[in-house]
This record gives sequence, structure tokens and C-alpha cells, in this order.
Amino acid sequence: MFENIPLLSAGIAALGLLIAFALYQKVNKIEIKNETVADITQQIQDGAMAFLKAEYRYLSIFVVVVAGLLFLNNGQETALAFLAGAIASVIAGFSGMRSATSANGRTAMAAAEEGQAKALEVSYNGGAVMGLSVGGLGLLGISLMAMWLGTGSAVQNIAGFGMGASSIALFARVGGGIYTKAADVGADLVGKVEAGIPEDDPRNPGVIADNVGDNVGDVAGMGADIFESFVGSIIAAMVIAESSGMGGVNNEDWVILPIFLALIGYGASIIGVFSIQLLKGGDAGAALRNTTFIGAGLFWLGGWFGIGYAGLETGTDPMMAVIAGSIVGILIGLVTEYYTGIEPVMGVKPKAIAHIGEMSKTGPATNAISGLSVGMSSTFLPIILIAMGIFCANEFMMNGRTDSAYGLYGIAMAAMGMLATVGVTMTVDAYGPVADNAGGIAEMSELGPEVREITDGLDTIGNTTAAIGKGFAIGSAALTALALFAAFKIAVEANLGVGETLSLTLDDPMVVIGLLIGGSLPFVVAAMTMTSVGKAAGEMVVEIRRQFKEIDGLLEGKEGVKPDSQRCVEISTQAALREMVMPGVVAVAAPVIVGFTLGAPALGGLLAGALVTGVLMALFMANAGGAWDNAKKAIEQGHIDGAKKGDSAHDAAVIGDTIGDPFKDTSGPSLNILIKLMSIVAVVIAPSLTLTGML
Repeated sequence: MFENIPLLSAGIAALGLLIAFALYQKVNKIEIKNETVADITQQIQDGAMAFLKAEYRYLSIFVVVVAGLLFLNNGQETALAFLAGAIASVIAGFSGMRSATSANGRTAMAAAEEGQAKALEVSYNGGAVMGLSVGGLGLLGISLMAMWLGTGSAVQNIAGFGMGASSIALFARVGGGIYTKAADVGADLVGKVEAGIPEDDPRNPGVIADNVGDNVGDVAGMGADIFESFVGSIIAAMVIAESSGMGGVNNEDWVILPIFLALIGYGASIIGVFSIQLLKGGDAGAALRNTTFIGAGLFWLGGWFGIGYAGLETGTDPMMAVIAGSIVGILIGLVTEYYTGIEPVMGVKPKAIAHIGEMSKTGPATNAISGLSVGMSSTFLPIILIAMGIFCANEFMMNGRTDSAYGLYGIAMAAMGMLATVGVTMTVDAYGPVADNAGGIAEMSELGPEVREITDGLDTIGNTTAAIGKGFAIGSAALTALALFAAFKIAVEANLGVGETLSLTLDDPMVVIGLLIGGSLPFVVAAMTMTSVGKAAGEMVVEIRRQFKEIDGLLEGKEGVKPDSQRCVEISTQAALREMVMPGVVAVAAPVIVGFTLGAPALGGLLAGALVTGVLMALFMANAGGAWDNAKKAIEQGHIDGAKKGDSAHDAAVIGDTIGDPFKDTSGPSLNILIKLMSIVAVVIAPSLTLTGML
């Protein structure tokens, strides 16, 4: 059965993509009878798709240039794999965006006509298209690569597929994050803080751009992020197995195992997605959480028994590493929920949001200080969990073996354990922006307080699922980057002379130099993206102020007077496309420059330094931003005694939320892609590196 696994997995992936298309058709067939809702929905979809098309036109130039360089340095196979990875990532983002922007207005109408259960179903199905597309396209792409290149030494070329996915992911994440936060920060500062109007007031010209941004950042951007983590973890395990020769005569079984387990995980994801039909009538938050648990449980059982059924001579040790990684992913999600959520987590009442809410009563300065402290303290437990996952995965795989490659392989499998059920975890994450947009559309269309209450409830859950998704993405990025680091080391050693090894110790000055440079890069990229958001938001503030001043009757709400929302959409689009270039160049160029000028030891140090500071910075920024956001919502919903919407505490919380917006939606998410992209670039160029560079 071994030789049929790539073909079988490609078939299951194709089936999942057909299911995703059927869900899109189901959502799209829902008629929007309210003309205002239909018009706003169309504006959001048009703006989102226009941005994607413009972004992909820019990226096509980059992709062609890099593919040409790979062709010259690595050969045809790596270049074609790179193109395939980039195209698959683009298709995943495009399809998910199309579905999410179609579902948001329909979710608002479902809330108005049939209540919460139907609204949850529509928004969940809208997110499921992205979830199943990400998992399906990743599995299909890797399977086709394996069928084309086989499981021998050519497996190294599959790293090009991961590099293509990573390149698109960084630009999509950074560009989408700049877009959404430019609109969000600009709309909030002028609308809520200066003019004192509600968050999604139709008078605010930045609202449509804000809603568009929710989709380009948290649907297309997050989808590209998870897509490249998913394929990166599979590729890392395959490269480690093949380059190290682990398993001896059964080496091919170890190379093919990651694809087989990804197949099992994707099947479990499909079942998990459809379990919402049984759970939607109860508590919405529990329903979303339980779909992921169902997917994970089925994956564990299927993987455990499937290895023996498929006749793979690997034993169940890899499955123990997979389960360890999966459990760590779930626990990181719960920890993130504790630090960023409002409701109790597994019976434990969170204290972080209440603390920030209380500090807001004394002004924006204390709100900012408390948010920063929550973000910093939130990094410790996830790091401990990641460390435990690494330890357990290594121990399970070594299990009396002496070749350290088995332990490294186990770490790669642990990363895969977090990501194998990406179809359902990405669904839950993509649900959030759909629910958020539905609330905005309900407000702008004046569907009534009852509808807004439903959408606000779904949106609050969506904020939490988004925060959990970011924590999950960062945790998986840490393990994936570590696995790719191991793959880089093994790939370099496979191309060295007899007796030569790549030693990465602190008594080597080149390693220390690389470590310091790598440690600084996440700070540089975070600063670049924060600066970009600030500049773009400044342009948006100027434009919104201009419209309030020059369009007679707009701020007063005069009947028939409408803002020029299209101008704000254009500002966000132009700013995002302009500012996304340099972070991407840094991520791709840094490992190439260091590797070829200073040598493989310095590049190894660079990857290690970036991994440590990148993971910590990403956790800090994502959790601080999520906590600031929900602290504001906690005040609005009456969870903070002595504070309410519109008072000074709420004003302080709005400012904190504005600071946190680029933290959680631009800079933080870009860092986990940074460490993975640099790692996959290092794996791709590894065969060309020597122990000493050109200097």
C-alpha cells in the first residue's frame, strides 16, 4: 500500500476541495433580501478582491524573479516546486476570501431572520471554505510533489514548495495586516475618539475599508500563514528522514509517513467541520471549541491504527510525538484564551482582562502599562508548553535509539501534530472575521439591537478564536521552524566531505555572530511593520477628517449624504502594497547573504537567534493586542464595574485597543512567518553552502 499513499492522499485532498466548493455554493445561494445589507456586502467583497488581485500582481514579479534564481542555483525541480507552492497559497487565499466576504452579510441576515444558531452555521460554513482549502491544497501539493520527485534524494527539492508558500504568506500577512490596521486605527481615532460616533457607524468613511481589512488580514493572511506551517512541517520531516537515511532499508516509509498522517488529519478535519451541525444549537463558543476537539480525537485514533493498516514499518513512536504536539497546540490555545478572553476557561475565570479594565479607569497610560505587562507575562506558559512538547517528542522517538535524527524527526512530527487537523482549526479561526463583519453590517444597515446582540456575541467569540488561532499559529511556527532548522543542519552535512560536520557551538565566533544578527531581525521587522501601520493610519486619519469637514451634513447624519468609502479603500490598498516590500526582502535576503558570506555555521546561528526572539516577540505582541481588544469589549458589555461605554475608562480602553491593533494583527503575526521563511530558505540553499563563507 506504501506506493499508493501519495495518490490516495491527493484523491482525498481533491474530495475535500470539492466539499469546500459545495459549502461556498451553499452559502452563496442564501438570498440577501435587505438592499442595504446586499450593497454593503458587495462593497466589502469588491474591495477585498480588488486588493488581493493588486497584491498578487505585485507578488507575481517577485515569484518569477526568485524562481529564476532558484533555477540557476538549485535546478528545475526546486524552481517548479517553488512556483507550485506559491500558486497553491494564492488559490487558498483567493477562495477563502471569496467565501468569507460572501458569508458576512448573509450571517447578519441569518441573525435577523432565524437567530443565533443559523447565524453561527452560516459564518462557520463561510470559514470552512478557507479551512478545507488550506488543508486540501497543502496536502494535494505535497502529494503531487512526492509523486513527481519520489522519495529519494530528490525530496530535498520539495523544500521549494515550502519556500513558495512561505514567500506568499509573509507578503500576504504583512500586506493584509497593514491594510486592515491602517483602516481600523484611522476609523477608530477619528470616529470613536474624536467624533464620538459608534464603531461601525455608516457616516464613517473608513468603516468599509476596516471591514475589508478584517478579511484581507485575518482570512487571506492567516490562511497563508497556516498553509505554509502545514506544508513546512511535512517537508521538514521528509527532508530529515531522507537526508539522514534513518530507517535503513525502510527509509521510504519514514519519508512517506508525514504525508500519510496529513491524509488522516485532513479526513478527521472534514468530519470535525460537519460536526457543527450537531453542536450549533448550544453554546456557540463551546460548539466551536468542540469541533476542533472532535477533529483532533479522530486524528489520533485514525493515525494510531492507520500506520499498521498501511503496512508502514515505522511503528507507533511517531504517532506518540504527533499526539504530544497536538496536545501542546490545544493547551497553548487554552492559555491564550485565558490571557485574552472574557469568559471562564475550563472553569477558571481569566484575570487579565479584568485587570486591564480596572486600570483603564485611571487613564490611557495605566491601560497601556497593564496591557504590556499582560502581554509579557503571557509568553512564559506557552514557551514552557513548547519546551515540554519538544522534550516529549524527542523522548518518544529516541526510545532506545542512538541516532539523534530520530529525535529531530519526532520534533517535526510534533509540529505536524499541531497542524494535521488544519482543516477544522483554520475553519474556526476564519469564522471570526466573518462574524465581525456581520456585526458591522448589522450596525450600518440598522437591523436593530436584537440582531446586533447576536452578532456581538458571535464577534466576541470570534475575537477569542482569533487570539487562540494566533497563539496556535505561533506555537506551530516555533516547532516548524525548529524542525526546519534540524532539516537545514542535516541537509548541509549530507553535502559535506567525509568526516565533516556542522558544529553549532557558542565557542565558534561565527555562530555567535549569526546568533546576534538573527536575534535582532524580529525586532527590525516588527519595527518596520509598526512604522508602516502608523504611516498608513496617519493618511487615513487625514482623509476621514477631510470628509467630515468638507462633505456637508455627513457627520450630522443628514439623509442622503454618504461618505466616499472608496477613497479610504484606495488609501489602505496603496499603503499596504507600498509598505509590504521591505519586510519580505529582509526575510528572503538575510539567510542568503549570511549563508554565502559567513558560511553555514553563521546561518545556523542566525536561525537559532531569530527563532528565540521571534517566538517570544510574536507571543507578546499577539496576546497583548488581544487582551487590549477584549478589555475594551468587556467595558462595553458591562463586565467591568464602574466603567461603561462612552466614559473616560472606555476612552482609555479604545486607545489601548488602537495600540494593540498593529501588535496582534500586523507585527506579531508577521514574526512567526519570518522565522519559518528564513528557515525554509536556509533548507533550500543548504546544498550550496560550505562551512566557511566568502569573508
